[in-house]
Amino acid sequence: METNNNETVIEVKDLVTHYGQRKILDGVDLDVKKGEIRVIMGGSGSGKSTLLWHILGLYQPTEGQIKLLGKDIHRISFNEQLQLKQDIGVSFQSGALFSSMTVGENVALPLREFTELDENTIRIISRMKLEVVNLGGFHKLMPSQLSGGMVKRAALARSIVMDPKLLFFDEPSAGLDPVVASEIDDLILSLRDTMGMSMVVVTHELDSAFKIADKITVLDNGKNLITGTVEEIKKSENKRVMDLLQRRSRHDKLNPKDYLKRLTQENYTLT
Repeated sequence: METNNNETVIEVKDLVTHYGQRKILDGVDLDVKKGEIRVIMGGSGSGKSTLLWHILGLYQPTEGQIKLLGKDIHRISFNEQLQLKQDIGVSFQSGALFSSMTVGENVALPLREFTELDENTIRIISRMKLEVVNLGGFHKLMPSQLSGGMVKRAALARSIVMDPKLLFFDEPSAGLDPVVASEIDDLILSLRDTMGMSMVVVTHELDSAFKIADKITVLDNGKNLITGTVEEIKKSENKRVMDLLQRRSRHDKLNPKDYLKRLTQENYTLT
């Protein structure tokens, strides 16, 4: 369901970043509207996870501008950054739950750190969020006692406990069986529809992307390859996009002489 809201909540302009001498992102642009689910896809090494970490302010870009909720994340004060981060939720690929805390304690942690709510209120809110992700009654378990899908849902409950305006996912379906992955997709759609959250989802799972996305941005070699609706992406005749959708290898066979020359050249670098 594509949003009709024109308010831009995430704006990335001409983003460039390097790892050492290697350029990872090369002039990336991204605009996400309020209430939109934007999926970012691309092959391994395309820059999709690096883009996510930059949007979250975890990395400093070489060039470019990033605005969240109208604020330039690299031009606001430290206190403004802290305030902004309370409007952001992140669900990491591994879940990133604290192993020494129960599920309930993990979910309640942001409330304890960033609010002055009393313990009874914190307990009720955290249990409500666990109910939202279908983990009601599991608050006393340790992360080690959860299945992979339950860890993902517990992490999602923690990411929404502060009712963020922006929600980010890194490979939410990775490592899950198709049924559990579909349940995670349903949760993402439900959160968008019931809580009005705007979301950015990094994934390589085609079925998931096609199910949840309002728009998809495909990256290739650190550049915007194409942005469009699910149908536009499916109908694209761009070779890189077709390779991604049809799971075709993008690596060309290297002539043996050229391969030996590359290995022995003085300025050997990754390609």
